[in-house]
Amino acid sequence: MQAVILSLFAVIGLVSAHFAVEYPAWRSDSLAENTTYSQWDYPCAGVPYGAGNKTEWPLEGGSVVLDLHHPWTYLYINLGLGENATNFNISLTPQLLNVTGSGNFCIPALSIPAAVADGQEASLQVVTNGESGSALYNCADIVFKSSAKPLSGGICTNSTGVTAAIVGQAATTNSSSTPTPTPTPNGALTVVSGGAQTIVMSVAFGFVLIMVM
Repeated sequence: MQAVILSLFAVIGLVSAHFAVEYPAWRSDSLAENTTYSQWDYPCAGVPYGAGNKTEWPLEGGSVVLDLHHPWTYLYINLGLGENATNFNISLTPQLLNVTGSGNFCIPALSIPAAVADGQEASLQVVTNGESGSALYNCADIVFKSSAKPLSGGICTNSTGVTAAIVGQAATTNSSSTPTPTPTPNGALTVVSGGAQTIVMSVAFGFVLIMVM
């Protein structure tokens, strides 16, 4: 009985250490028990291209929402252009992100460092590293559309206690106000959440992190 209990806790710990991609829609639920998918498998947890729906994403870059299960997470997001991309060689987070806390984490807008065309297909690869030191992978398939917009401030929110920082940099502004999207010089959106202390970090490489404390 003790061995069974220990095994159960090991399984629970393994699942809780994984993560989900809430937006754009991931290829498939790689946490589902009735699949052979594994988030340990590079590059997309073993989920094939086209397994899920494609999300329309802005030409200049869009939002990403994750459900993180680690107490802290190192986060990378990469882009592969074309159908069934296998080379995710465009980094959308060229500087390492350290997210503290479990729950929803939203990046309002990630800038695209390469020119893309309306209707071009691509895939996002989300990579996380937690306390185990091993990388976990998930992918989301997207279609760049000129009519697509980033998520609004009312949707792009962080769970209580979830904070983020670029390793080696500090937050530049403290603010608390009603959710208000405002443009930044690079065309991304700054979304300030009300009701709690909020740190707004403008990032040189093209997106804004909103961290609710």
